[in-house]
Amino acid sequence: MQRNEIEWKTLKPTNDLHDFVESFWMIENHSDKGHQIIILPDGRFDIIFSLTENKIFKVTLKGLDTEPKQTNIPANTTLFAISFKLLAVEYLLREKVKDLLNEGIPLPKEFLGISQNELNDFNSFYEIASTKIAALIKLDIDTRKRELFNYIYSSNGTLTVKELSEKVYWSSRQINRYFNKTFGISLQAYCKIFRFKSSLNHIKKGKLFPELNFADQTHFIKEVKKMSGVTPKELSKNENDRFILLSTLT
Repeated sequence: MQRNEIEWKTLKPTNDLHDFVESFWMIENHSDKGHQIIILPDGRFDIIFSLTENKIFKVTLKGLDTEPKQTNIPANTTLFAISFKLLAVEYLLREKVKDLLNEGIPLPKEFLGISQNELNDFNSFYEIASTKIAALIKLDIDTRKRELFNYIYSSNGTLTVKELSEKVYWSSRQINRYFNKTFGISLQAYCKIFRFKSSLNHIKKGKLFPELNFADQTHFIKEVKKMSGVTPKELSKNENDRFILLSTLT
């Protein structure tokens, strides 16, 4: 999809990557001016490959976001990225993200064997990155963890910690210890983020009322404002495509 001089595209992973990858995406700023955006918490962490107009190539690991953050897409810059689900932290990449809340760190330029040459074509990047990731998948996955994440995602973050604990036969204390040690936040905090992200589909369609087990309208507005910095109504307007995550939703 393209709007003005900002172009974006999203591709879903193949079935063999479904437990680990949320999506592959690209954003290109074709203009000679930077484009201001606000990053919203979305319950995933990203590896971003960027190439500037001066041919500066960078690879960045972006941790979980817990609050909105204003940033800029520089002029004539290409961003290709992989958004990972949490299971990938332990069973695919083995990168430490618990200290990266709302932050990012540089990765080696040769990470995943992807060079700046792969940033010429998004479909080619998708194929190459998918193959590289599939080769890293480990098979000894804890069944409780796989089921836990499946329940979180399929319920859009609406299940309580107690409900999740009972479904996977894993104590709430142990789950929270795992979450804090591995991801830097509690399970409850993560579910709130994922529920907010899931609510964006409704907000984009102009449904400015709670649909995902929010206590009431006041609670819904409070949570949306905490995660985005604005009310649901203002978020739905998305002036100048500043909330890029909302723009890319189909």
